[in-house]
Amino acid sequence: MHFTALFSDNPSAIPIAFFHGWPGSFLEFLPLMAMLREKYTPETLPYHIIVPSLPGFTLSSDQPLDRDWKVADTSRIMHKLILSLSFGTTGYLVQGGDIGSLVARVIAATYDECKGMHLNFAEIAGMTDKASPDDKLSDMEKEGLERRDKFWRVGRGYATMHGTKPSTIGLVLSSSPIALLAWIGEKFLAWSDPSAGIPLHTILSDVTLYWLTGCFPTSIYTYREVKELLYVDKPSGYSYFPWELAPIPKAWCEKTCKLVTFKAHESGGHFAALEQTQALLEDVEKFVEAAWN
Repeated sequence: MHFTALFSDNPSAIPIAFFHGWPGSFLEFLPLMAMLREKYTPETLPYHIIVPSLPGFTLSSDQPLDRDWKVADTSRIMHKLILSLSFGTTGYLVQGGDIGSLVARVIAATYDECKGMHLNFAEIAGMTDKASPDDKLSDMEKEGLERRDKFWRVGRGYATMHGTKPSTIGLVLSSSPIALLAWIGEKFLAWSDPSAGIPLHTILSDVTLYWLTGCFPTSIYTYREVKELLYVDKPSGYSYFPWELAPIPKAWCEKTCKLVTFKAHESGGHFAALEQTQALLEDVEKFVEAAWN
């Protein structure tokens, strides 16, 4: 398994694993890591930052082809990776968006060594069941639910193809870098805040990494699975970004975990670590203060 990391010389540093999603990669978190390097020295850095490439993505090994592969399998491998870095005794925290949020949730709900999770994406099958007429929703959250409804109506065609015909779409998009750019580039444009957007060179870097590693066919395996909504009885944090493709209200999210920190932002979308690096980092640091004992 490939990972990039910032290891602190501070003996009390807290391990935090950041998990990317699709169509992202570990590149999403490089700006955040650069920000930490500017803010702290190796001796004062209060965290160990671990950013793995999920199985089947970019520089990590592919999943086996002779059996099914689920989020629980990815979570198990990620947990073993963190333990292999000697963080089993101290424990660790997890953070994630998109598929990474599902991995973070499974790890937090399954393994004692994980002490809490922070999410910037909370959409998962069964989340609508958490809605109640008594929920107090802000105007921003109401608009977010309209955005979520639109995504489920007209934005999920790609996911259906990923989940039902992964080999077919895998072969198609592995045949042309322009096709891959169209498929992935659209997501970066449609899922980010249009007031700022994501720079073209950042999109090209991500797509180039996918192309050169030939990982697209294996990066979509998790779409074949109907994910289980697990309750996390550990300190949890949630950052709400209004241009997320499916923003989940705080009232829904807090019914799925022990929410200790929440921040609703006025800008930013699905790729929070790229779009709102400073804001996400501040949210994570506040979460660590509230969650770590």
